[in-house]
Amino acid sequence: MGFQVADTRPPARARTNSGLAVRLAAEYRTLSIQVGENEARAPKRGDLTRILQSSGWWRSVLNEIVPLRTAHEQHETDEQQRNAAMAKVAAQLRTLPFHKDTIKEIHERLRTSPVLGLESHEITRLHTQFGYNVWRRPSRIHVANLARWFFGGFNRFLWVAMIVFWLCWKPIGNPPQPGNMALAIVIIFVICLQALFSAWQEWITKRAMHSITNMMPTETTVLRDGVTTRVPPVDLVPGDIVYLHTGDRAPADMRLVDVSMDLLLDRSAVSGALEPTIGVVECTSANYLETCNIVMTGVHVTQGRCRGIVVATGDKTVLGRINRLKTKKRPEKTILQIEVYRLVNGLTTLSLVVGTIFVILWAAWLRTSFPGFMSVSDALANGVGVLVTFVPGSLPISLTLALTAIAKRMQRHKVLIKNLTTVETLGTVNAICCEKTGTLTQRRMAVIHVAYADSEHAMDDLVCDAVATLELNYHQMRPQHTVVRRTMTSIKYLPVAARRLFETALLCNSASFDALTVHMPVHERIVVGDATDCALLRMADEIFPVREALPAYRTLLTIPFSIRSRWMLSVCVNQLDEDNGGPFMVVKGAPERLLSKCTSIQDSSGTVQPLDKERRRQIEATQHRWATDYGCRVLLLCRRDFGPSESANPFADIEDSPALVHAAATESMHGLCAVGLVGMVDPPRTEIPSTVDTFRNAGIRVFMVTGDYAPTAAYVARQCHIITGNTVDGLDEVLARTERASSDSENLLVMTDNTSSTENIELDNQADIDSQQTLADTRGALVISGPELHELQDEHWDVITSYEEIVFARITPEQKQQIVEELRARDSYVAVTGDDVPDLGAMRAAHVSLAMGNGSEVVKEAADMVLLDNNFASLVVAIESGRLVFVNLKKVIVYLLPMTNMSEIMPSLLNVVLGLPIPLSTFLMLVINTVSDVWASVVLIDEEPENDIMLSPPRNPKKEGLVNVRFFLQAYGFIGLIQSLTGHIMFFLCLYMKGGIAPRHVFLAFNKWTDGYLGKTKEELAYLVSIAGSSHYMALVIMQWGNMFVARTRTRSIFQQNPFWGPTRNLKLLVAIPISVCVALFFNEIGWFNSVFLTGRIPVQFFFIPIPFAFALIACDEIRKLLVRSYPKSIFAKLAW
Repeated sequence: MGFQVADTRPPARARTNSGLAVRLAAEYRTLSIQVGENEARAPKRGDLTRILQSSGWWRSVLNEIVPLRTAHEQHETDEQQRNAAMAKVAAQLRTLPFHKDTIKEIHERLRTSPVLGLESHEITRLHTQFGYNVWRRPSRIHVANLARWFFGGFNRFLWVAMIVFWLCWKPIGNPPQPGNMALAIVIIFVICLQALFSAWQEWITKRAMHSITNMMPTETTVLRDGVTTRVPPVDLVPGDIVYLHTGDRAPADMRLVDVSMDLLLDRSAVSGALEPTIGVVECTSANYLETCNIVMTGVHVTQGRCRGIVVATGDKTVLGRINRLKTKKRPEKTILQIEVYRLVNGLTTLSLVVGTIFVILWAAWLRTSFPGFMSVSDALANGVGVLVTFVPGSLPISLTLALTAIAKRMQRHKVLIKNLTTVETLGTVNAICCEKTGTLTQRRMAVIHVAYADSEHAMDDLVCDAVATLELNYHQMRPQHTVVRRTMTSIKYLPVAARRLFETALLCNSASFDALTVHMPVHERIVVGDATDCALLRMADEIFPVREALPAYRTLLTIPFSIRSRWMLSVCVNQLDEDNGGPFMVVKGAPERLLSKCTSIQDSSGTVQPLDKERRRQIEATQHRWATDYGCRVLLLCRRDFGPSESANPFADIEDSPALVHAAATESMHGLCAVGLVGMVDPPRTEIPSTVDTFRNAGIRVFMVTGDYAPTAAYVARQCHIITGNTVDGLDEVLARTERASSDSENLLVMTDNTSSTENIELDNQADIDSQQTLADTRGALVISGPELHELQDEHWDVITSYEEIVFARITPEQKQQIVEELRARDSYVAVTGDDVPDLGAMRAAHVSLAMGNGSEVVKEAADMVLLDNNFASLVVAIESGRLVFVNLKKVIVYLLPMTNMSEIMPSLLNVVLGLPIPLSTFLMLVINTVSDVWASVVLIDEEPENDIMLSPPRNPKKEGLVNVRFFLQAYGFIGLIQSLTGHIMFFLCLYMKGGIAPRHVFLAFNKWTDGYLGKTKEELAYLVSIAGSSHYMALVIMQWGNMFVARTRTRSIFQQNPFWGPTRNLKLLVAIPISVCVALFFNEIGWFNSVFLTGRIPVQFFFIPIPFAFALIACDEIRKLLVRSYPKSIFAKLAW
């Protein structure tokens, strides 16, 4: 008898489509024709672009720079490339002979001994020849990565700006201005900096992925030098002889050479098939992917044992080959990526419009009206300068740093984030669909009730009676008998009913005791396996020692539990039963699935009685009562005995053929005897009720989605606070409410036929109100079962998804995915927990997928997040961080935009429209954009929340975006206006104090601002503009100090959100002040920057004059916030960002 080790599954990266071999063969034939046709056509000169686009290498690079095809063409090309790569893999696999070789031939081919295995010196040679058993990480080619980092996003416009600045230096510049060349070099530096952070973010994400994929078996059992030993899977080489047992996972591709009779293989992570397959030694198919004597990497042994020879490792395995396919399917963007993309796209478009307007103004007006005022190079540089400075350059840097810091904080709370932007997506989640067992409960099932046809027993009483009977009859055992025979004699003295219950619980089971704890008391032993099987195994061991009983039985076949069939079956033989040597079948499963297959039932004395309608109703009533009163998971244990004669034994003469035994067992699933009902409970995790309450206060609905019986699920849901009300609706209430909503709409529709158009509008509004009221009435609790979902229409789902508290019971994997899709279709942002392969569909359909740390490897690989400590409460911290990062990101943007837009565009606008010498150079704009504001923006995104962020409902991304009109009013119309005004005041004041030039002489100067103007030389005017521009720059830097404190809160006063002490303090903000001063001194006091970029030494007094203006900015915003708080319905509150 083999045992299943729970929660051991192959990684999701190994997952391919079911029926892969058939598809590969078909794709190969089709693609070979297409390739022949394409090769017959010689390329023409005009096809150069098409050749570049179709070339894998060039296409990867060029598509990162600019889209070359429409979305449909791109999809077709990607699909063709994938099919071509699949065809190549298929051709390679067809030549593999391992599955067709005999056992002797496979040993000879791989030069290994069935007795000794590989020798040490041979292993060293094979490592040199084949490498280690690892996959090269699938990634885009390095050139394409570089193209994405350097040319993706806003960088493509920076390259345009760099080229324009370079051309403005030479050949357009007359004479050439070194400043333009220097600006081009600075932009290249900025591009490199942005690319560096993009690469860093990808590296951080891949490292998180790596930490998940490293959750692999640490050792595997092999035969080397005649000794069975344990080695890391990475050290395996072709020819190694590997031993696998129940629960093990194949570490490489293997050819089976020895198997147990009950060997079952789970290929779900490889082929997607949920049903296990039988492993055999003989070749069952000419197709390498379909034969049952090849075990591919990632295949999980659910039952039995086997020995195999490694035939391929690393990239030469089937999954290794598939892993290297150059598929170019781009991942779906997260909500945060979409929001940032829209913002950058909008700002880029606006900057292009403004820059183009500046160039048009020069060409149509300034060039002719004021010749000499602005050259061609100056006009182009001015227009491109707008493009460069319009988008906040430090935004992606600060966002990357912030998300990385949050991901590390999550890791400290045992939450592993695999994609950094997933953090913010969590902040939008308003519905969580979670499993019951293992997520909400402790996965510590225990049997508490047993029922026969005529009586019910507490588990403790049943055990006491059985033990007392054994002790009473122990003296009748013969001392000369073997241990096994004494064991069987002991089992015979058990009460008949208890013995049948014991055998069914023991043999129809895939759990096992951990070998290291087998000698401990039963309640202290570690049991490995499914929670239900673990409970039944403990029950059996309390009745009689399992370790002593197991050798007496031989298992011919086990059909594992399936979530679709909801039963498990084993065919066994009692090897020492002298009275009846025939096999017997034991089955356990959901009562509603097995009762129809039963014809009899035993009572407490072991007497078998017919199973009539009255007893069926009694079983159903007991199941319902245990589930309702105790929250029990109820299983029906069944049995069928077969005689030893061939006529009564369907397994006679076929015991050596697993496939025939499987078919015979399936056909014999009738005429069962109900051995008894068992009720088991699994207590909720202690932190679950408070966690669910926290989610409810945060506007997040928690739904239970389980395969359990509905009353059981409802009972546990009450324990977990998922259901809180006294009244719980069912399908009938859903149908009634749907009918009422439909009739109300029909009545209003009839009324509209006889009314005017104005009245129709009022009635339509009334219909919407009535419909909303009907849905509002359903905001209670609902328990609904999977079979009830089959015939539901969209209008029924409208009612179901409006409930606040829902328990979905007896749900299949397909229905779980349907539930997620229905919620998404109604503007819910869904997170889904999963712990095994059947959950993958629902996880992929959700916005955020969560895996528990004790879940299967395939689920942990597919999930966006992993709760490493299995603590559901950790999700609270993750969601809170997701909400906080969005709120703080808005603060960062409102801090950056006034400087990078209003304060930097106004100087260019005044230069072009009012003829001022440009008050702020493009270089200093770039310094502010990419250097001065970085530290403050990074610190702001780590701010504490203004209020308890988990007491507010989640935002709806469709209604509340990253920016809106009110946001731009705050950034441009309020802060930006004050900052820009302050900067220009400093500019004019410096000109007046240092050069005696009044503002009236500066406005409309245009081409008069040249040699001799106001009695000053050209060099003197240039010097005054340089120091005035640097003073302008310093004023903006100081104003950003004030803006930094303003942006910390949206409505609360700075005194309520004190940055210097208390729980909201953020002393890191103070570091931004000396950093910005140092940056200002560096770029304005060093002579080289003065000469190349025309900056100037800032007069000392202009380090201090702007400070009162910064305090004035804070004071103005404090007044605004006070008005918002005092008058929440006023115009100030409506316009607040």
